[in-house]
Amino acid sequence: MPRLTRAQRQEQTRAELLEAARQRFLAHGYAATSLEDIADDAGFSKGAVYSNFGSKPNLCRDVLELIHREKFAEMAELATSDAELETRIAGLSDWLERTAGDVGWTMLELEFAVLSRNNPELAQMITTLRDDAARMVVDVLESMSAELGLTETQLANSAVAASLEDLGNLLLSAGIGLGIQRAIDPSVPARPFTDAFGHLVKLLSALGSPKEPAPTAD
Repeated sequence: MPRLTRAQRQEQTRAELLEAARQRFLAHGYAATSLEDIADDAGFSKGAVYSNFGSKPNLCRDVLELIHREKFAEMAELATSDAELETRIAGLSDWLERTAGDVGWTMLELEFAVLSRNNPELAQMITTLRDDAARMVVDVLESMSAELGLTETQLANSAVAASLEDLGNLLLSAGIGLGIQRAIDPSVPARPFTDAFGHLVKLLSALGSPKEPAPTAD
């Protein structure tokens, strides 16, 4: 087996530290986790954490960014699959039921946000994370709308009178609020949100003009 290059070793070290940080932050929270804990879990020195991430806030931001990419990739896969629309709506509803209120993830997001109150640098990190998450939700809506034959103009001129960006931000904000409530009290139902999401997708479908499948050669 060929030896790893210096760049490959550094990339591997970074990935292992990131995974160790993810496990620690999700299990114990931000404040209760030290960089020494993370370094020990990953089998590296504390200096390796600093050389790869620079600071604890940077490391937490990268952990949350990784979680966002994974979660929204799951959402996108369900939304853009080849399954019938009703099946995809059901799959997305199940995903929201499982995801909204994940205690480790939600509490980490909330704790990190609270720490930003008097820290402009941290507040900017969180703003960027939120903007990127909103963009991922909008990307999913754009993919579904294109498939349904719905244009931004049709949407703006309809009873919805909103852009896909507006809808994406609305869904994300509602999902964040629901997630916080469910992380504190798991008995809070997700169904009103998942039902509303399903109705929204059906409305987009009704407003659009689905593309005809390409003709097949005889």
